[in-house]
Amino acid sequence: MHARYGIPLKATAALTAIGAAGVAYAAGFEARSFRLRRVTVPVLPSGMRPLRVLQVSDIHMVSGQRKKRAWLQSLAGLRPDFVVNTGDNLSDPEGVPEVLDALGPLMEFPGVYVFGSNDYYGPKLRNPARYLLEKVQGKHGLNGNPPAVGVIHNPWEDLRDAFDTAGWVGLSNTRGRLKLEGLELAFTGLDDPHIKRDRYAEVAGGPEKDADLSIAVVHAPYLRTLDAFTADGYPLVLAGHTHGGQLCVPFYGALVTNCDLDTDRVKGLSTHESGGHRSYLHVSAGCGTNRYTPVRFACPPEATLLTLTPRT
Repeated sequence: MHARYGIPLKATAALTAIGAAGVAYAAGFEARSFRLRRVTVPVLPSGMRPLRVLQVSDIHMVSGQRKKRAWLQSLAGLRPDFVVNTGDNLSDPEGVPEVLDALGPLMEFPGVYVFGSNDYYGPKLRNPARYLLEKVQGKHGLNGNPPAVGVIHNPWEDLRDAFDTAGWVGLSNTRGRLKLEGLELAFTGLDDPHIKRDRYAEVAGGPEKDADLSIAVVHAPYLRTLDAFTADGYPLVLAGHTHGGQLCVPFYGALVTNCDLDTDRVKGLSTHESGGHRSYLHVSAGCGTNRYTPVRFACPPEATLLTLTPRT
């Protein structure tokens, strides 16, 4: 037989080989090709010195990921003024010690954090094609329903206790502050909107007038949270969750964001407008993947060093 379903056997074999090579590249190389994104954001008051902010997100640690741990540890060499962790540290209930080992050098610096759904619940094995179809159709999160029976509960309390002991400030539906060489930095955070844990009414009211800078922090950049933060006047919102699309098409971009944010803003710096205000939005593509889909394509894992500068 020279063809099947109208496709020559040689062409079928070639397509299969290309597909296998793509998967091998996505899983074996790109998913471990860690990058540092550098971004400048003009949000500080006039005359204030620049601030260097390291954002880490979506680590999704699985036991045995030595290269990821070493890379995260190396980021301490950047000497940031403070660290922002935008959640989804875990993808393995046994991964807490390795997360803390990876972040240990960074926990020597001031920091703030929020949690994502994978900090609370372990991932489930799913058909990747079905997952992508659901996201294209706009099905995100738990849609208000509780986790299914049998879901794995991750030991997020152990992470929280370690972060708090190191002096990092938890921002799950609350406010917090950092003091840096005479500067007062205020933060307002939400728990993960992806699983309906956000409670904006508990933190509403906008930036704190006696702070030098106020920053909003959330794991998943759902539009309802971006609208609320921006309408309240926050100059900068930091988020993660999207993985930058994770599987992207070269010269086209992301297919999904895993939330209701548009794909044009799936990663990097952009702006958001609501209530007559405009905020800068930075979405980290993160440095990990769900343990059951350990691939990235045209979307390398990353952390971001944001340099905050005075407004022009």
